[in-house]
Amino acid sequence: MSFAEKLINWYQVNGRVLPWRDTSDPYVIWLSEIILQQTRVEQGMPYFYRFLEEFPIVTKFAAADQELILRLWQGLGYYSRARNMQKAAKMVIEEFGGVFPRKYEQVIRLPGVGEYTAAAISSFSSNEFRAVVDGNVYRVLSRYFGISEPINTSSGKKLFAHLAHEMLDQHHPGTYNQAIMDFGAIQCKPKNPDCGQCIFRLECAAYNHGQINVLPVKLKGRASRNRYFHYFIIADQKGLLMVQRGNKDVWASLYEFPMYESEKNLNIDELRDTLSTLRYFGENVNLISIGGQVKHILSHQNIYAHFYFVDGIASIADKKSVGNYYLWEKLDKLAKHKLIFSFLEKNKQLISTKL
Repeated sequence: MSFAEKLINWYQVNGRVLPWRDTSDPYVIWLSEIILQQTRVEQGMPYFYRFLEEFPIVTKFAAADQELILRLWQGLGYYSRARNMQKAAKMVIEEFGGVFPRKYEQVIRLPGVGEYTAAAISSFSSNEFRAVVDGNVYRVLSRYFGISEPINTSSGKKLFAHLAHEMLDQHHPGTYNQAIMDFGAIQCKPKNPDCGQCIFRLECAAYNHGQINVLPVKLKGRASRNRYFHYFIIADQKGLLMVQRGNKDVWASLYEFPMYESEKNLNIDELRDTLSTLRYFGENVNLISIGGQVKHILSHQNIYAHFYFVDGIASIADKKSVGNYYLWEKLDKLAKHKLIFSFLEKNKQLISTKL
């Protein structure tokens, strides 16, 4: 029995039951694939249902207000994915007559769609002979064949793309692609894979040569940059003051509290002195720390955030930081990044007493 046959047989018994597998609609498959980029299935599932309910067809997605899309996306991170989704939906309307494409060469032209996503959509929706290569596929193939070529180098990517294509089942490429991804997610996991029950243990090079914890090989990326954000919660009877971020930094166009970024970590006394020197606030301002420091990790950036209630303030001296006041029911409709969204959820009762 071939590798592909064994894998498909395993999948028919052990494959995950996922809602986007009950359809060949490329639009629905596209929704799931974009949402699940850099997102675990358990985390992404509620978002998939939410988006499908709000935008059951691609024309509704294309016509939606971007604020709504970003609000529905809230908590997933990597907000450029959501913006690219709407660009892709509009392109489907303009260039494909509102019919979501199934062919790889058409799908890959859509914003936010790379080789993996295009292969997944085309193979799942129309059984096109295209191999998917994601983290699960890299792991299964590198361990099975004992390949130590780093998966994040150009030569490694080329090698694994060729190998994935060679291993693809001739008659059932879509099913095979689902199978190898599930096998990597369920059986051949990054840590503590179930090698004792593995259907490939006799042939697996990594298992037979004690390299399970070594493969796949991935070169370390560049060091992350540390950033220090100080958020100010300013509330009165008009509501909570919120500022919309610009377009040239992380969390573009999303809402947050007024914020000061320092070059290094500051304690509350150092922050008061700095803000006083900058005349950020008027006089007689009292800062009250809420909780401790929060670390939020982004790609190549570590955000260290502090949150402060601001008492005794009429306005912010730095006019560029002034946003708008929002009552709680309006606040909920703003698209906020995860750091702010999580803080509000955790401190909802405390903050609401100030409004």
